[in-house]
Amino acid sequence: MQRRTWFASLSAAVLAASLPLGATAQESGALRIVVPFPPGGATDMVPRNMQDVLSRLLGQPVVIENKAGAGGSIGMTEVARATDGLTFGVATLSTHGVNPAVYKKLPYDAVKDFVGVTEVVKAPGVIVINPSIIPVKNFAELVAYLKAHPGKVSYATPGNGTIGHMWGAQFIKATGVDMVHIPYRGAGPAVNDVLGGQVPVYFDQVASSLPHVKAGKLRAIAVSWNERLAVLPDVPTYKEVGHPELNDPSWFGLVAPKSTPPEQVARVQKAVAEALKDPAVKQRMDAQGLFVSGTSSADFTKQIASEVAKMKGVAVAAGISID
Repeated sequence: MQRRTWFASLSAAVLAASLPLGATAQESGALRIVVPFPPGGATDMVPRNMQDVLSRLLGQPVVIENKAGAGGSIGMTEVARATDGLTFGVATLSTHGVNPAVYKKLPYDAVKDFVGVTEVVKAPGVIVINPSIIPVKNFAELVAYLKAHPGKVSYATPGNGTIGHMWGAQFIKATGVDMVHIPYRGAGPAVNDVLGGQVPVYFDQVASSLPHVKAGKLRAIAVSWNERLAVLPDVPTYKEVGHPELNDPSWFGLVAPKSTPPEQVARVQKAVAEALKDPAVKQRMDAQGLFVSGTSSADFTKQIASEVAKMKGVAVAAGISID
């Protein structure tokens, strides 16, 4: 028993000595990052790409928990209500832009209940198809096919009120086609059904679909980025196919409950900034079609407020409203 106590004391001392970013006793427990969507999607990939490096930089375990449902609202509500100073959440354009714009009753306030920690990456969007279900090879052929089959083709998204839903609605409005929306509980389940042929078209971030596009199981039709992606060099941007209004990418970042001590927010922001400089982290992000950014807490907090206002205008124009 004395030996166990000695080892426990030694472990605690080593942990305390390894807190390089000004940690205090409050941070001696695990840092918890809530992902408001299921495993397998881009939202889940982003923190996991940094998990080990963040743990080393912070000198404490970093635990990632998936709390999916209601377009990310369930996970984000849990983050908003946390008071331990150790809980953070992966914010997306869906949870902190689209959701406040389309949901009439949202259990959290994207601006008032959170403080932005940092934007982590920009994330191009993509429209992909299952080529065994829809025999088209490019954007023009897809639009022609959809117009020839009005109301007969369904499209998958990670859920109601997600950026995939918004992208799908904008595509329909811009091209004048008629499609049926099939919302899922996250990118993982959605892409699985597209692979299985249950739904032929899918709107989401590049990262979720990229492995399947490279394997030839899905076909990428267009991406929302200002230039062609190195990971998909043969796929045009929406601007190239005549729809620059569809070219906006998404983003992922970290937020904390408003009650989180400012020094803790600053500490995590600094650790993320350092993690994004790590060659292995950047390489993983690049390989998934994610573009490392990193911003200050103040700038990301302002960005969230701006995105909410912008998405409200897009939601009205696209006619999206969810009870």
